Amino acid sequence: MDRGKAAPYPCPMPRSSPPPDSREPHRPSPLRHTLLEDAQAFVLGTLLCALGVQFLTAAGLVTGQTAGAAVLLSYVGGWSFGTWFFLLNLPFYVLGWLRLGPRFVVKTVIAVTMLSLLSQVLPQFVVFETLNPWAASALSGAVIGMGLIVIFRHGASLGGIGILALWVQERFGIQAGWVQLGFDAILFLVAFAVLDPWLVAASLLGAVAVNLIIAVNHRRDRYVGR
Repeated sequence: MDRGKAAPYPCPMPRSSPPPDSREPHRPSPLRHTLLEDAQAFVLGTLLCALGVQFLTAAGLVTGQTAGAAVLLSYVGGWSFGTWFFLLNLPFYVLGWLRLGPRFVVKTVIAVTMLSLLSQVLPQFVVFETLNPWAASALSGAVIGMGLIVIFRHGASLGGIGILALWVQERFGIQAGWVQLGFDAILFLVAFAVLDPWLVAASLLGAVAVNLIIAVNHRRDRYVGR
């Protein structure tokens, strides 16, 4: 550079790398959960979801997604929620295997099976003498939402429409959230034709609570992957 001309922008002297002690503390790369950690999480998560289903069915309510379809079918189809929930999830495992991988599907099968079994057993130990539908809806939304968070954090889901929504998003470009919302809208319209409209209206409170809890507590920019 010509010494008679000024540099067009400041050229600070290069600095040496800061000593290790002054750098930001090193964050270890995330480790996979151990088998014991996954086991306790699946027990806790599915138990919370089974309790939420118990609130729903004891009050004659319904919820969204595959669980909601299973609850609704249990009211009109003769079989229990656990049986319907297990059967409804079977077709989605192939999509999950192709879209999300075998590890995710194996964990999801375990979680779905555990919820199906726990929902059969829990009513033998938990019985409600008095249960207000609005309180039941709010409580079911709270415990199901937290149960799902626990399951999600350990690399699984409760299958069903969530897997289908991801495939539709990838295949046709329709956002997964809209697919799930559309399914829930159809489900609740059917519920209005089958159940007392007052109970369906109360059920909406629980469905909103579930989605709100997941939206706030399962954010990749704040919690997931840290």
